[in-house]
Amino acid sequence: AMKEKTLNELKTELEEHLEEDEEFAEKKPEIDPILEREIDLFVHHEVLENEVRPDGRKLDEVRSLYGEVGLFELTHGSGLFIRGTTQVLVVTTLASSSGEQLTETMEGTSRKRFMLHYNFPNFSVGETGRSRGPGRREIGHGTLALKALKAVIPSKEEFPYTIRLVAETLSSNGSSSQASTCAGSLSLMDAGVPIKKHVAGIAMGLMLDEKGKKYKILTDIQGPEDHYGDMDFKVAGTDEGVTAIQMDVKISGITSEILEQALAQAKQARLQILDSMNKVIAKPRESVSKYAPKIMVLKIPQDKIGEVIGPGGRNINGIIAASDDKVTIDIDEDGTVYVAGVDMELVERAYEAVKSTVREYAVGEIVTGRIIKILDFGAILDLGGGRDGMIHVSELKEGYVKSVEDVVHMGDTVTAKIVRADPDGRIGLSLKAVEKK
Repeated sequence: AMKEKTLNELKTELEEHLEEDEEFAEKKPEIDPILEREIDLFVHHEVLENEVRPDGRKLDEVRSLYGEVGLFELTHGSGLFIRGTTQVLVVTTLASSSGEQLTETMEGTSRKRFMLHYNFPNFSVGETGRSRGPGRREIGHGTLALKALKAVIPSKEEFPYTIRLVAETLSSNGSSSQASTCAGSLSLMDAGVPIKKHVAGIAMGLMLDEKGKKYKILTDIQGPEDHYGDMDFKVAGTDEGVTAIQMDVKISGITSEILEQALAQAKQARLQILDSMNKVIAKPRESVSKYAPKIMVLKIPQDKIGEVIGPGGRNINGIIAASDDKVTIDIDEDGTVYVAGVDMELVERAYEAVKSTVREYAVGEIVTGRIIKILDFGAILDLGGGRDGMIHVSELKEGYVKSVEDVVHMGDTVTAKIVRADPDGRIGLSLKAVEKK
């Protein structure tokens, strides 16, 4: 901001000086291009000949670093990363597989369980203006940060959550996309996502003379170096290697020598940033936030999926309703079932209900349930998970039974023995067999 103010003051002084010239009105449109050209030459000269950067840093010097996690209580994870005057806040939200992003195209349907959405509000660069939807900048920066972090995201088998990061640029003066990568890594660990390692990113710059012979590589470029420089080379990765790169150049190309030096210098900076991040949080939290959903996973045979769902969704909706709609149940085509909810007790109850639905009952097995229906010829016993069994009047007790309600009543909890288990799922029960035992 100070540099911009100085440039504006210089421009104003130049205009005031030229106002005395009668030809100024005609030449005024030429001032900006000429001034820009002179500043460009000056910045290049100072870096190439004197190794002096606009803010006085060494060529390979990273700006001051700061990180913080756990900024909010109700969010599942949060991370703030500051490099110089660039500040980015990333919030992590966890959800069940029902929260995956579904994309339908002519080629088919795809699902995305890891998302990163990048926002660049006007206030981050000291401007006012109308808020608008994401543009090319937001989509591009978000995609770069997403690809940088995706390499360390655990598989669905390891961590059955949908993960969404939202990066808010609070202040921008160079490489907010790489700050988003760093803040995202901090936020993921704060949320308890078992990422393998921290990921950090840095933006590298280049000053090349007009003959293309002499050059200098700059580490952690900011405003003027990005604007007047010849390259913006973003490199992200862990301490073991690179996970994402993006290069923009204003010249015809770069040599392999320049690329090699830029990558080496970027690694040096990346390791410095990673060391700073590890001092904030070195490993993922042992558990997810108490406000995040808890997920239990089980695998059922594919031919049992219909039984879990039930006619018109009766079974699965019944299990969900039993939790006051505080759990969700998602079933993949391969038979993987995800039971999720904030209350672990309700999740466990729904999980057991799903297990009961696909449970294979065997003759001779002892079961306990509640009487849910009285018939003239017997009673229906609820076995849980949408399954029930029939106790015929002849199996209620030894001897003649005049009325079913002479033995059992609605709501009674009884223990019975399975005397019949048909392939179609019908189960026959006996109370007297238990009494004999």
